Amino acid sequence: MIVKASEADRIAKNPPRGLVAALVFGPDSGLIRERAEALSKSVVDDLSDPFRVADLDEQTLSNDPARLADEAAAISMLGGRRVVRVRGAGNGLAKLFEVFLESPSGDALVVVEAGDLARNSALRRVFEEADKAAAIPCYADSARDLSEVVRDALKAEGLSIASDALEDAVSRLGSDRGVTRRELEKLALYAHGRKQVTLDDVRATIGDEAEARIEEACDAAGAGDLVRLDLALERLWTADISPVAVLRLAMAHFQRLLLVGAESTRGESLDGAMRKLRPPVHFSRAASFKAQAQRWSEPKLFDALDLLLEGEALCKTTGVPAEAACGRTLFNVAAMAKMR
Repeated sequence: MIVKASEADRIAKNPPRGLVAALVFGPDSGLIRERAEALSKSVVDDLSDPFRVADLDEQTLSNDPARLADEAAAISMLGGRRVVRVRGAGNGLAKLFEVFLESPSGDALVVVEAGDLARNSALRRVFEEADKAAAIPCYADSARDLSEVVRDALKAEGLSIASDALEDAVSRLGSDRGVTRRELEKLALYAHGRKQVTLDDVRATIGDEAEARIEEACDAAGAGDLVRLDLALERLWTADISPVAVLRLAMAHFQRLLLVGAESTRGESLDGAMRKLRPPVHFSRAASFKAQAQRWSEPKLFDALDLLLEGEALCKTTGVPAEAACGRTLFNVAAMAKMR
C-alpha cells in the first residue's frame, strides 16, 4: 500500500486493521524515528518491554533470514501483540520481506526503518505492492506543516506563540523533525511559566541548525552507530556545511568526553561530571552522551582526537575532497567505538 505524505501521520498513529508490516523511509531521519515509534506504540505502550518488542537490523537478518519469521511468530510471555523493529534496512532485504509478506507469520507488527529510497528501489516496491503492508514516506516538513508542528508542540506545554515568533521559528527549523522537536523543547522550557512565546524567546533559544546536525554526527560516531552516522553526514553535505567545522566540533565533543572521564576516575559520578560541563549537555542528548562516556577509555579518546586532528589536516592540505576526508575520519572513529 502506498501512503501519501499528507496521510503519513494519521496512518502512523492509527494503522489500518490487518496491517502486518510498514516501511518508514525518506530523507528526514528524525521524522522516520518519530513515525516508527508512533506505529510501534499503536501496539505496545512501553517500547523497552523485551517480551513484546524485538530489535533487529539488516546485518542480523542477512546472517539469519529465518529470524524475521521467528520473531513475528513469537508469543509474548505476558500476552499481547508484539512489535518487531528492523532498523537500517536496505534493498538487500527486499527478497526476504517479499517472501515474508506472501505468507506472514504470527500477528506481530513489523516496523522497518530505512533511509531515502528511490521510487524504483526494490525494498520500497515490495511494501507498496503488498496488500498487508504500507510504505510511509518521511520528507522534510513544508512551512505549513512545520507551523502546525510548532503550534501543537507548544500547545501541549500550555503555550501559544505570537505570529511573528511563529514565522521566525519556521524560518529556523524544518530540515529534520528530530532536531525540530529538540529545539521546541528548549523553547518551551525557556518560556515556562508564561502564556505566550514571543519573537525574543525564539531568537534567544533557537539557533542555527548546523550545530545540532553536527552534534547528531558526533553522537553517532561516539556511539559507533555507522548507519546513523552515514545519514547524519549525508544531511550535513546536503546542507553544505563545512567539513572542517564538523571535525572541529567533533574534537570539542570528544574533549568533553575526556573531561567527564577524567572527573570519573577521580571519584565523581558521570552525572555529576556532566553537570559541570559548560555549556551543559542538552537534556535530549544526556543519555547518549553518558553512554558514550561509559564506552570510551582515556587512551582511545586520545587516539580519536589524533584521528580527528589528522582529518582536519587532510581537509586543508591535500587534494582529497574534504567531505570524503571528514567522512572517512568519523567512520574510523565510529569503528573504534564499535570495538569498545
